[in-house]
Amino acid sequence: MSDLTRDAERSRAEKVALRNRLLAARRSRPPEALAAAAKTVLEELVPLVRQKSPTVIAAYVPVGSEPGGPELPDALRTALPPASLLLLPALLSDGDLDWVRYEGRDSLRPGPRGLLEPAGPRLGTTAISRADFVVVPALAADRHGVRMGRGGGSYDRALARVAPTAFTVALLHDGELLDSVPSEAHDRRVRAVITPAEGLSATPDWTK
Repeated sequence: MSDLTRDAERSRAEKVALRNRLLAARRSRPPEALAAAAKTVLEELVPLVRQKSPTVIAAYVPVGSEPGGPELPDALRTALPPASLLLLPALLSDGDLDWVRYEGRDSLRPGPRGLLEPAGPRLGTTAISRADFVVVPALAADRHGVRMGRGGGSYDRALARVAPTAFTVALLHDGELLDSVPSEAHDRRVRAVITPAEGLSATPDWTK
């Protein structure tokens, strides 16, 4: 076995252990703490969206204990200029993400794996390349912008299609912004992270 293979296997094992620990911590958070954290994160995110005034923003619908809370899509929609477009993902059978224009809470439908997805015309997996502001879910990230998701690879594929000039930000709970996150070659970095306690943390040494 080569050193490169050993390093890859070690990184995957470290990811699995960290992912399990973080998921258990999220499950232990009481509903009132999740609601308070979501409110604080949105209070940081919404002014940032208004400041950057994106033409197209891609985001997601948080479910369960995911940061941002169920009000995230509507909060973003309210913060956008009138002519701007908010895209939300629809999970495909191969794990990739299609994108749909968000038309309000009533447009959401149950999707695979307990997700909520917008009804409406599918715009294709490459629609995210039009976004100049992207809000992504994550289980953890480090201060260099290395992001760790749930392990399906959906957002690694989606972020690979994002324009180099786009502003990408991950939403986290406190305790999920770490000094270091194990990474592999396919992992995509984000430009910034928002947590309730630390607010917006940029990654100035971020490289595409």
